Amino acid sequence: MTRVRRYGDSGQAFPIYITVVGGLLFLAFAYLAVGQAAVNRNGAQTAADAAALAAAMNTRDELADQWVKDVLDPTKWQDIFDGNVSVADSCWRASELAAQNDATAQCVSDGPLSYKVDAETNKTVGSSVVPGTESMKSTAHATAVIEKLCTFTPAGDGGVLPELSCRDRNWILDPTDLTDLPGPEDLFDVHLAD
Repeated sequence: MTRVRRYGDSGQAFPIYITVVGGLLFLAFAYLAVGQAAVNRNGAQTAADAAALAAAMNTRDELADQWVKDVLDPTKWQDIFDGNVSVADSCWRASELAAQNDATAQCVSDGPLSYKVDAETNKTVGSSVVPGTESMKSTAHATAVIEKLCTFTPAGDGGVLPELSCRDRNWILDPTDLTDLPGPEDLFDVHLAD
């Protein structure tokens, strides 16, 4: 005796297939949203890093200019290398670089040889399957420091300038011929602190 089925199970795999495909598509869109957020976050970090470095490099250049101006007065050198001289605040430079990276920056001078920058992207993360991300912007933080690269031993009287020992070179300065002086990159290093 053969048993006759009243209801077949053919076609039952189709709803499962649709559910699995729908779930995979949702995951793909969620990964895309995470990717969008990561790209936006990287843009914010790039803007913060560039802005902090720009402010610090501008101050480095001003300190180097001050050293060249006072090269014949070695009593002022240590204050220049320590950043204990009056130079203009370079946060304006941070704002310029942030704008070039499509962001805004909040900059503060953190001591004479350091700048802290908080940057926020102008673009939002964008619409995605994750609710609430349409208006979110990415933020990032960076700190750039200026590090002196040179030391010297104060010379005695007699019009002799001290020898300047920098990272890669020793500079013997002749007060009668000051054509070969170290540049800003010889006197100071600028790098990110975090």
